[in-house]
Amino acid sequence: MLQHLINLVFPKVCAACKGILLEAELCICVSCRHEMPITNHFIDFQNDAFKVFYGRLDVAFVAALFYFQKQSLVQETIYSLKYRGNQEVGKTLGLWVGGELKILEISKTFDYIIPVPLHQRKFRKRGYNQLTTFGMALSETISVRFDDSILKRNLYSKSQTKKSLNSRNALQSSVFEAVFNESHHNKHFLIIDDVLTTGSTIEACARALQKIPGAKISVVCMAYTH
Repeated sequence: MLQHLINLVFPKVCAACKGILLEAELCICVSCRHEMPITNHFIDFQNDAFKVFYGRLDVAFVAALFYFQKQSLVQETIYSLKYRGNQEVGKTLGLWVGGELKILEISKTFDYIIPVPLHQRKFRKRGYNQLTTFGMALSETISVRFDDSILKRNLYSKSQTKKSLNSRNALQSSVFEAVFNESHHNKHFLIIDDVLTTGSTIEACARALQKIPGAKISVVCMAYTH
């Protein structure tokens, strides 16, 4: 009863279109779910996101749920999580991606889900890593351990969205470090991020993890910039 009254005074709105959600809708309305551009990455393993890493990085699997465009429903949804603290988005997308992954045989080979880490300075400023609720919901769905302690970010850097690929690579070369022991040897690490663009951040994370003997790398993101 109390929750019903709260919803009347402060109705929940869709993270994408800001329309009022129906009682049965969670975080993203049905209309927006149907309008968001879904990739076929979980069906076609030789997809366009996988090809981002051709000649750069040995990856077992790469996929993103959506195609990302500026001023789109996908951007609004992810920004609602990343910059406005709407953690329900992370949970919703984690369950959605988990549903796609759990039917794939490769998901049974994953040992750890590893989020791209924030520098402590940015974490303190924002108060959260937007990938935590996403990763935990994904972990719950595919029964793979979420661990945000294995990979850490050593250097603080501002947003790289306007930097060239070469300048990004130069900055990323020593940004990340893997913290591991013998129990992490010969494991399959699933790196997660919000938006895959040039792949430089993921590549830098992967190279840090590849210092672990026998490490295998896969990647899953919320969206891919087509």
